[in-house]
Amino acid sequence: MWQCTFLPVLFGCLSGSAFSAQRSWLLSSQRPHFDRPGDVIVGGSFSIFDLSIGNLSDFTAPPSRLVASGVSNWDYRVAQSFVFAIEEINRSAHLLPNVTLGFSIRNSGDTVHGALHETMSFLTRQQEPIPNYTCQHGSPQAALVGDTRSSLSVSMARLLGLYKFPQVSYSSSLPILSDKIQFPSFMRTLTSDLISSLAVTLLIIHFQWSWVIILAHDDDFGQQASSLATQKLSTAGVCIEYTLHVPSHESLGKIEEIVQTMEKSTARVVLVFLSSSNFQLILYGLLDVPVSGQVWVSKGALHMALALNIPRVSQVLHSTFGLLYHSSRAIGFPEFLANLRPSQTPEDMFIKKFWEFSFGCTWPHQSRTMTDGIHLCSGNESLKNKQYPFAEVSKIDAAYTAVYSIAHALQDMITHGHQLGKVTDSQDLQPWQLLQALRKVHFKTPDGSEIIFDANGDLVTKFDILQGQKTPEGVFHLVHVGMIDPQVSSGSKMKFHLMEDLHVPSSVCSESCLPGFSQVPRLGAPHCCFDCSPCPEGQFADQRDMKSCLLCPKEQYSSHTRDRCLPRTEIFLAFEEPLGFMLALVALFLAGLAVLVLGVFLKHRDSPVVRANNRSLSYLLLLSLCLCALCALLFLGRPSVFTCLLRQTTFAVVFTVAVSSVLAKTLTVVLAFRVTRPGDRIRVCLSPGASTSVVLIASFMQVVLCGVWLATSPPFPDRDMVSESQHIVIQCQEGSGTIFFCVLGYLGLLAVGTFSVAFLARDLPDVFNETKFLNFSMLLFCSVWTAFLPLYHSARGKSTVAVEIFSILASTAGLLGGIFIPKCYIILLKPERNTPAWLRQGHQTHQEGQSEMLQRRCVPRSTPQNFMV
Repeated sequence: MWQCTFLPVLFGCLSGSAFSAQRSWLLSSQRPHFDRPGDVIVGGSFSIFDLSIGNLSDFTAPPSRLVASGVSNWDYRVAQSFVFAIEEINRSAHLLPNVTLGFSIRNSGDTVHGALHETMSFLTRQQEPIPNYTCQHGSPQAALVGDTRSSLSVSMARLLGLYKFPQVSYSSSLPILSDKIQFPSFMRTLTSDLISSLAVTLLIIHFQWSWVIILAHDDDFGQQASSLATQKLSTAGVCIEYTLHVPSHESLGKIEEIVQTMEKSTARVVLVFLSSSNFQLILYGLLDVPVSGQVWVSKGALHMALALNIPRVSQVLHSTFGLLYHSSRAIGFPEFLANLRPSQTPEDMFIKKFWEFSFGCTWPHQSRTMTDGIHLCSGNESLKNKQYPFAEVSKIDAAYTAVYSIAHALQDMITHGHQLGKVTDSQDLQPWQLLQALRKVHFKTPDGSEIIFDANGDLVTKFDILQGQKTPEGVFHLVHVGMIDPQVSSGSKMKFHLMEDLHVPSSVCSESCLPGFSQVPRLGAPHCCFDCSPCPEGQFADQRDMKSCLLCPKEQYSSHTRDRCLPRTEIFLAFEEPLGFMLALVALFLAGLAVLVLGVFLKHRDSPVVRANNRSLSYLLLLSLCLCALCALLFLGRPSVFTCLLRQTTFAVVFTVAVSSVLAKTLTVVLAFRVTRPGDRIRVCLSPGASTSVVLIASFMQVVLCGVWLATSPPFPDRDMVSESQHIVIQCQEGSGTIFFCVLGYLGLLAVGTFSVAFLARDLPDVFNETKFLNFSMLLFCSVWTAFLPLYHSARGKSTVAVEIFSILASTAGLLGGIFIPKCYIILLKPERNTPAWLRQGHQTHQEGQSEMLQRRCVPRSTPQNFMV
């Protein structure tokens, strides 16, 4: 029963005559098709026959009929997977048990106008379609599966979108088809090129390749894919040495220029967004240049298969990586193809031409003449040994998943009809209702693959990672090495599952910086190109390729290799260490020596040597020198609050007492020789009280300075983190530096004054006076402390304390030895000189010398007063 119905949507893109009889010359009068009846019809558009126009048109007459110029083995195989899926569903007791699916397979001829004609013919059920009219003479139509190329699918999708008629593509991956505003009824059982481009880009990031080349087609997709890859790679820190765009037309000059650029490149990884033809042209061009060891990464496994079959390609490639959609595997389909016979499907109008192209034969009763090498087709030939050239790629049964998606959507509509427009029977089917169910479909195919579509109608699928591995013989073969799973990830991140023993070559501009080194960017180069600089002292880098070294905490220091921080140990000049032990022994020795000399002086206190130059000052000087030696012990050991308070103050006070005592003794000698007349006022200064006053006044001033120091900003224990990198020096901080230097300055001023007076008195006549010894000892004292200043400021850590202790002990030894050792020598070893007779002899000699001196000066003679006390 034929009935023509007006379609409710106007076909606004094409005029009514576009598919009328006036244009029928564009297509053959009997277009091949393959139909099988059923309760619901599923259409299929495949580019099985390549159609071409016989003669070019000069626009003065209609062109000749379209003729078949070849047969696509791939597309006919896809069409058979379409048939296999429908037959498998019809045999299923669980999926559409009460519905028989039929189909109508059409040939688009790999042309846009052929695809549009077959689409409209399927919609209107007319051989020569009239737009907006359909002759309903059979089962309802559910959806259309196809087509192969994106350009064909775009034209079909624009037409089918007007009628909200579901279209499920099995091969079109153009990104724009994800736009649901332009293509509301389009869906596909694969992802868009952008998703696969993103996946292969993330693969580069996952393999930690940081130096790559991008080869992209000079078209919309190539620009979009290379821009996406550049953005993702740059965000991940990957540098792109070159981005090369290959023109759409095969320009040998441009290809040669690209080959020359790749010849001088240092990147080993090449990211490819190319067509198969240009992909091969680039590889052929590289065969003649000295390029080796490159790794080519493509979003398509077909590229890899083509590359690996190029002769001598092992000279160029080290390895290849490609992605393969983890699609459903039609279990039993190879056997289905092997058992395919033309006699079993007489309604198939494509199989005989396919048979001729596959087996190189011709059917009997053909009008054309037989040629050499051509034999007759028997129809019993088997496709078992006529598999697709690349076994790994041929596992894709492209249309199989599309048919199952439509079947499950129909099942959901019938099972849950009350939720989908009250569809309880297949005869009530409306295509727009199926489109809603198709978008929400979620199921598993017989092989266990999970099928689900995203909001754009693209299949959420996993990617198999194939690597072209080179055998010892130099032959490549594709090996499954892992999988990318976007379903368990969010955003633009994907989860990788790779073989544990997978060998991945490196591609870097600069070799990785080891721990202990940081990256130093090269001037004018990308950030991936850098030099490695060792971390300075106090910093570390515990990971590879660190941009800068990190500071160690204050309590730690960097190891010798600068790859970690070690705890710093606390140090100070301890008694137990050899240097501290030796200094302590010297201090005790000098203190004991001073006590011993004091004992000698006390024992011989009435002897002329001891009485000379005020013996009370000698006792005080020896006592102060003993304390000077002992105060050095305060600088040893771990500093505490108590020892820090006593160190510098005790040192300053006892040395002031010692130096002021030397000053008093020196002044006594000088003033003694200045007394020329009895009753001279200067004689008052020779009394013991005057000498004691000098010591008390000088010492009191130092005590006042130290008191102010302790009251305002006293010394305190401190931790020096700077002096030594591996240690924390426990030391005494002086507190107020101003007062500290005032204390030292006063002591230095007193020492310089004492030395000056002693120097002026060095030539006085010597009996038992000690002017020469005082001058020599003060010379040693000033020399030691003059050398102390630069040494103290250049020393670091506990060496500073050692320098100060050494200066204390050296100056103490200089005063003790320079003043008292000669006297002890006379007392102990030359007792005959320590007698009044020797003193009188010395006086007589002194008087004679003085008389002679006075005669020369013409002054009255006078006898020096005895300054013994």
